[in-house]
Amino acid sequence: MACSIVQFCYFQDLQAARDFLFPHLREETPSGAVRRDPSKSTNWEDDGWGAWEETEPQEPENEGNTCKTQKTSWLQDCVLSLSPTNDLMVIAREQKAVFLVPKWKYRDKGKEEMQFAVGWSGSLNVEEGECVTSALCIPLASQKRSSTGRPDWTCIVVGFTSGYVRFYTENGVLLLAQLLNEDPVLQLKCRTYEIPRHPGVTEQNEELSILYPAAIVTIDGFSLFQSLRACRNQVAKAAASGNENIQPPPLAYKKWGLQDIDTIIDHASIGIMTLSPFDQMKTASNIGGFNATIKNSPPAMSQYITVGSNPFTGFFYALEGSTQPLLSHVALAVASKLTSALFNAASGWLGWKSKHEEEAVQKQKPKVEPATPLAVRFGLPDSRRHGESICLSPCNTLAAVTDDFGRVILLDVARGIAIRMWKGYRDAQIGWIQIVEDLHERVPEKVDFSPFGNNQGPSRVAQFLVIYAPRRGILEVWSTQQGPRVGAFNVGKHCRLLYPGYKIMGLNNVTSQSWQPQTYQICLVDPVSGSVKTVNVPFHLALSDKKSERAKDMHLVKKLAALLKTKSPSLDLVETEIKELILDIKYPATKKQALESILASERLPFSCLRNITQTLLDTLKNQELESVDEGLLQFCANKLKLLHLYESVNQLNSLDFHSDTPVSDNDLAILLRLEEKELLKLQTLLEKYKQENTRTTVRFSDDKDGVLPIKTFLEYLEYEKDVLNIKKISEEEYVALGSFFFWKCLHGESSTEDMCHTLESAGLSPQLLLSLLLSVWLSKEKDILDKPQSVCCLHTMLSLLSKMKVAIDETWDSQSVSPWWQQMRMACIQSENNGAALLSAHVGHSVAAQLSNSMTEKKFSQTVLGADSEALTDSWEALSLDTEYWKLLLKQLEDCLILQTLLHSKGSTRNSKVSALQAEPLPRLSVKKLLEGGKGGIADSVAKWIFKQDFSPEVLKLANKERDVENPDEPKEGINRGFFELSEVETDLGAIPDLLRLAYEQFPCSLELDVLHAHCCWEYVVQWNKDPEEARFFVRSIEHLKHILNAHVQNGIALMMWNTFLVKRFSAATYLMDKVGKSPKDRLCRRDVGMSDTAMTSFLGSCLDLLQTLMEADVSRDEIQVPVLDTEDAWLSVEGPISIVELALEQKHIHYPLVEHHSILCSILYAIMRFSLKTVKPLSLFDSKGKNAFFKDLTSIQLLPSGEMDPNFISIRQQFLLKVISAAVQSQHSVTKERDPSEEVATIPGKDQDWPVLAVDLAHHLQVSEDVIRRHYVGELYNYGVDHLAEEAILQVHDKEVLASQLLVLTGQRLAYALLHTQTKEGMELLARLPPTLCTWLKAMNPQDLQNTEVPIATTAKLVNKVIELLPEKHGQYSLALHLIEAVEAISIPSL
Repeated sequence: MACSIVQFCYFQDLQAARDFLFPHLREETPSGAVRRDPSKSTNWEDDGWGAWEETEPQEPENEGNTCKTQKTSWLQDCVLSLSPTNDLMVIAREQKAVFLVPKWKYRDKGKEEMQFAVGWSGSLNVEEGECVTSALCIPLASQKRSSTGRPDWTCIVVGFTSGYVRFYTENGVLLLAQLLNEDPVLQLKCRTYEIPRHPGVTEQNEELSILYPAAIVTIDGFSLFQSLRACRNQVAKAAASGNENIQPPPLAYKKWGLQDIDTIIDHASIGIMTLSPFDQMKTASNIGGFNATIKNSPPAMSQYITVGSNPFTGFFYALEGSTQPLLSHVALAVASKLTSALFNAASGWLGWKSKHEEEAVQKQKPKVEPATPLAVRFGLPDSRRHGESICLSPCNTLAAVTDDFGRVILLDVARGIAIRMWKGYRDAQIGWIQIVEDLHERVPEKVDFSPFGNNQGPSRVAQFLVIYAPRRGILEVWSTQQGPRVGAFNVGKHCRLLYPGYKIMGLNNVTSQSWQPQTYQICLVDPVSGSVKTVNVPFHLALSDKKSERAKDMHLVKKLAALLKTKSPSLDLVETEIKELILDIKYPATKKQALESILASERLPFSCLRNITQTLLDTLKNQELESVDEGLLQFCANKLKLLHLYESVNQLNSLDFHSDTPVSDNDLAILLRLEEKELLKLQTLLEKYKQENTRTTVRFSDDKDGVLPIKTFLEYLEYEKDVLNIKKISEEEYVALGSFFFWKCLHGESSTEDMCHTLESAGLSPQLLLSLLLSVWLSKEKDILDKPQSVCCLHTMLSLLSKMKVAIDETWDSQSVSPWWQQMRMACIQSENNGAALLSAHVGHSVAAQLSNSMTEKKFSQTVLGADSEALTDSWEALSLDTEYWKLLLKQLEDCLILQTLLHSKGSTRNSKVSALQAEPLPRLSVKKLLEGGKGGIADSVAKWIFKQDFSPEVLKLANKERDVENPDEPKEGINRGFFELSEVETDLGAIPDLLRLAYEQFPCSLELDVLHAHCCWEYVVQWNKDPEEARFFVRSIEHLKHILNAHVQNGIALMMWNTFLVKRFSAATYLMDKVGKSPKDRLCRRDVGMSDTAMTSFLGSCLDLLQTLMEADVSRDEIQVPVLDTEDAWLSVEGPISIVELALEQKHIHYPLVEHHSILCSILYAIMRFSLKTVKPLSLFDSKGKNAFFKDLTSIQLLPSGEMDPNFISIRQQFLLKVISAAVQSQHSVTKERDPSEEVATIPGKDQDWPVLAVDLAHHLQVSEDVIRRHYVGELYNYGVDHLAEEAILQVHDKEVLASQLLVLTGQRLAYALLHTQTKEGMELLARLPPTLCTWLKAMNPQDLQNTEVPIATTAKLVNKVIELLPEKHGQYSLALHLIEAVEAISIPSL
């Protein structure tokens, strides 16, 4: 056992603390965000981080190297303090501080570790310009009886350059502040109570010492403890009520003015000391001269040592009782803050105080008492040497001093002389470690019993000096006073060594003897690795080699370790040498350590390990009982038992034992107590399960199952009081151990009876063996399903285990549940390997029935003794509670198996585009998961599978149709019709419809079609919400929503979708489009709505579908009854979250007009995005009532627009709808050849809306004349040359006269283009023959408005005839229309 450095704590996010304390060192990512580790979360309080915004000016290039150095060495510039109980750390710089508290967290491998996380952070300065100079974290002892001697809370003491010393709680709450001297605080040090080791040692009082440039103030520990407790109680009361003010007891302190010394940098308060008579006479002679007199009893004095310059080290002695302690007035921070705040507020209201008076009160400082002069008695004069720090040893006899020459000097405190010096330690940081000898580790020796105490003597104490040299990055441990270096570690150049030098404040000679928490004497903080380490030093390193048996033992252990690593050709020689080494070791603990290392060796064969352990045990038994360590003897005996067990199991597994008798189906049916039909059904299910499960089943490695190295075997098992237990090991290790015991037996290659007998005699309980057996069986599912014979082996083994003594309680009654069988059922319920679980459950049920029958037969034969009782046959089964539980489990496992088979099935073809969300594997099912998944758990798991496969809702409908068809003449037509509805990609479904139908039969309630569609709808929208770019997911979700037949369910699901996922994005899209006044660009859509412009178009279209579905459901829900949600009998005990369908049925009725109002807005937004309309602000189409009603809860009743609308709004709405009609006709019938045909298709997610119909519908709701919209639609159709559609649309127009006038203009434009713009000779001649009126009218026409000029003249002739039909004869333009007919005929004749 050598000196070691141990890491015991980590920092959760030390870089964040550095960035707070040093804002100019903050690293920024290219985007400007502060870089953080995403796996580490911080809980910085927003109100305490005002300084984040402060940026300190950096000098340019000159400071580059300095900044790089500071990024690693920043901790050297901070004030650092760690509580000795490791429950708080303070890092402070200038005005700011961070309080770190430890928290237990799990690492990646499941191991717990302690991490320092930020508990509080902020600025500590009260007065302007003051900075932190020193800090202490002092744990205060609890006063409760239940936790005597333990820390209650930790107080943070902080010294400032203003002279103030302030006391805080762990949460940064200021308890009290003291100004005991107006000079800056240089150093804070604390001393806590320690039990005196010897009767002659003076008992030291607790104190807090504060060093100023020319004074030392010592505060009595008891007085400070009481004041801090009172202040903390006051804080709690003030926080609760705000008006209580209890004055705590004043602080008792002494203040000494240090004289005859130039500068002081650090100090050590040694405590009260009493001189020996000789030293008393020597001191009196030095001070008083030849005639000095001395008192009979030596006076008690407080000793102080300072380091600085002139003298380099100064020794001060203050006589006890020479001055009375001063009493300070304790100003309660919280109470004074509350009262002053209240008083200031009141005075501000009533005008009592002026600002000048307030400032005077704030600036008024407390009275500072004068110091008592104290002259230096002597020192170590060295004018060139300047002391930097002093560190007192735990036993107050030695002190280590560092100076500016790079020396570390060891002082004898009592004699005042330097006794040792180390060179080459510039900027060194020092600390002490005190180690107490463990009496139990001494070599047991046979000595006569002494009535006067412990025959081993008192515990010895050793002190080690720890020196950290940052310039060399090395940490050294030295044995004092003149001992060698016992340890050295490379730790890095930027660490900080923390040595508190105190423990818990508030203890006394009684409470300090009770249980105390682990305290760290010394800690090393490494900012580079973000860890906190401590140093472990074994006591024996303080002993010389001649006296240390431990050193000899350690030498033997090292020799043994080297021997175990070497490859030797002769194992016999190695074995002999190992035996000699282990027998030579004296210490029992070291001997145990040596045996452990031997047994953990992979090079030694089993026979070697057994012989060595046997030899050691025999040697221990032959020694006299008094000198033998019982723990070591028991340890050897237990290890030997394990070795014998390993040997026995290995021998049984290596025997050539084969039972290759083939198992027929009939034998298997009898064994499992099943009928042939039931067995055939079971085999069919398992075969399907195997086929679908081949791709996902984990294949085990080809190495030999059932082989386990002896080293691993010994690591897994341990003995406790003759009972063999398994240690806490992982699931894989558990399976490996089970395989070692049972794998050969399950394959029929080893004797099951012999194995069970061997394991039982070794001390393994039947419960443990059952657990191991089931873990092997359930984990090796693939191998078991391929070998039916293993079922017989499992049956045999389970029967043998069940017949062991403590397996099934003899008092077990058939009306109670047997813990033995319950254990097996629980293993099957929790297993995700459903095939193996179902088989093991059948075996368990069979064995349980067999045992139950035999027990019942015994009782029955006893009760009817002498009567001709008929013997119970195998087919008869005794009724018991366990039997019912078995039947329930078998049904649940069968259901789970069918469901698992379905979820692992895949269609042979897939869509070309597969989302990353669909590629995620589905979790495996178990009965436990289904029971804990709630009523909707089964449908939810199927919905996840449907999402992964991306099947159409028609697939679900198809499988359901096949199940529901009862008439033999109809099914083919129904199936064929269903297949025609499927897309081409989904036609090759393989066995999926059959598996779906089987699942429907097993779960008629849980997988009822409406329930399944509801879960699919929800699953798709949840996945869409994760990635809104996948618009097809939302479209598919709406498809499933429309397939829900029950309007109550449909209404609830749609409403939940709207409230949970849609309304926020919908409102964001509305405000964005209203802000930009057109269809927004991709960048704005991503920023505000979180999706691209294409995805947003699809999103709005789907929202419109959802709102229309919601309205349709609301209309039809009154005609349909609320569905009754049943559960299958086997799954009545499900627990867990409420199902989606149940939540849907709990939703309130919607307010239909409000949904319609939102539907209108959604149509407008969709039109704007679909046709990229410009200069349209959607919200400008609504008045204030309409705007206020948007995005409110759809079930609430809102004030909606009613009555006549303002004509201005109607005008704007009409213009918008006309734009929509124009854009819709353009997108459908545009003849622009440059347009990419796939451009528009890409933006349409599915079937596009019938925009003309939708526009007319919108006109109806927006109080716009519907006829205007229809006329404009007809006009646009003619404009684009789609005359045949226009003629159909004319039929819906009411005011045909106005329409005719509009069409007349369009006819004129066509003729004008044909005659005037083509510039042909025939056209000019024809124009000359036309009437002057018509020519003038045609020349006034502008053909540029025509979108399609290539319309045949015959088609235009039809249009003119249509106009004549529509115009009345008395109309002013009737004659013009007649002239047009003539002109058209004249044009069409030459073409004929």
